[in-house]
Amino acid sequence: MTEKLLQFIWGFQYYNKIELLLDSGERLHIFFPGRHNHHQGPDFLEAKIKIEETTLVGNIELHVHATDWFKHAHAGDANYASLILHVVWENDGPPAFENCPTLSLNNRVPKLLLDQYQNLMQSPLNLPCEKLISQVSDIVWTSWKQRLLVERLQRKSAVVEQYLQKANQHWEEICWWMIAKNFGAKVNADAFEAMAQSISVKTLAKHKNQIHQLEALLLGQAGLLEVEFTEDYPKMLRKEYVFLKNKYHLERSHIPVHFLRMRPSNFPTIRLAQLAILVKQSSHLFSKIKEMQSVHEAKETLAVTANDFWSYHYSFAEASSFKEKKMGMQMIENIIINSLAPLLFAYGYLRKEPIYQEKALKWLEDLPSEKNTITRLWENAGVENKRAFDSQSLIELKTQYCDNKRCLECAIGNALLKGRL
Repeated sequence: MTEKLLQFIWGFQYYNKIELLLDSGERLHIFFPGRHNHHQGPDFLEAKIKIEETTLVGNIELHVHATDWFKHAHAGDANYASLILHVVWENDGPPAFENCPTLSLNNRVPKLLLDQYQNLMQSPLNLPCEKLISQVSDIVWTSWKQRLLVERLQRKSAVVEQYLQKANQHWEEICWWMIAKNFGAKVNADAFEAMAQSISVKTLAKHKNQIHQLEALLLGQAGLLEVEFTEDYPKMLRKEYVFLKNKYHLERSHIPVHFLRMRPSNFPTIRLAQLAILVKQSSHLFSKIKEMQSVHEAKETLAVTANDFWSYHYSFAEASSFKEKKMGMQMIENIIINSLAPLLFAYGYLRKEPIYQEKALKWLEDLPSEKNTITRLWENAGVENKRAFDSQSLIELKTQYCDNKRCLECAIGNALLKGRL
């Protein structure tokens, strides 16, 4: 038994309440177990109980052992002055204070529930409840996914809020940062973000009609114009970059970009060239995103193709056969899912304008699901993963709940444990 499990059992009243008696032998009735307190003080607040013929309203404290009251130094603490009941798993000592009612639960909880909890905690599987998921109804899954998605977007909103402080509340600036980071994919995300933060949107706007200057700024600040080149085009970019770097007193990012174990179409040179085109074609991008009525408009905006030089190159090192370097649909959808939708949601959430939160959720409903290691785990377990709404929820569930064995806080874990009563 753990205190967290005991809180779970008490909060949901998952124990035998027939002929409920205090350890002193007095009859007890629970009208309301209290509101779970996640801050300092008693575990449950504003509970309502009846002992014999006396109705009491106040707070309830829970411990695995009655003597934990003293070990946790609650005696004399003013936060516990309104205590009306001490709920314990095992009563192994004196009452918390004189005449304090104590209720022991160790003989009132089904062994099946305890065994199920133990199995979840000790499961070696990536998804602790993988073999039991089929027992959970679609209704539980639907409502839980909705909550998970909102939790994920709210968590990302906290990151956006940090960006805003750094960018002096400039939404266009953080839109540029987030999109650039996404262009770097997982391998080069940090390098691309650092590059973006080293060049303001104001500076980029001054050169938006000159694609070569935009490429020079992006490739140069990413550290890809440091060598001596033989071809004319990279030579020209390097010359432009040196001039612009000195003009704007730019500090280059020192986070290196990587090419290893990467498909040529995902090389940082290609992604930066595509990003330069996006900057060229999109003025006040975040303002446009806010005005977009459908996810289709966002897709069209991101469907950029790098300039002609890159049709014959993947890097500056050598030429290749002709192939237009157009953004693939999977990459476009990834940027919408992981940058644009969270940014829209954060804008609505932080400014209390729910229309933008609703738009972000609608876009995730309209996009196909992501396919990755995590989503495949859920699919193999028989969980539906059709839309980005699903995949984002399932990624949140795996990374924030399953990986941390937060089964007691999970609606799926709750449903499985309740099924053992």
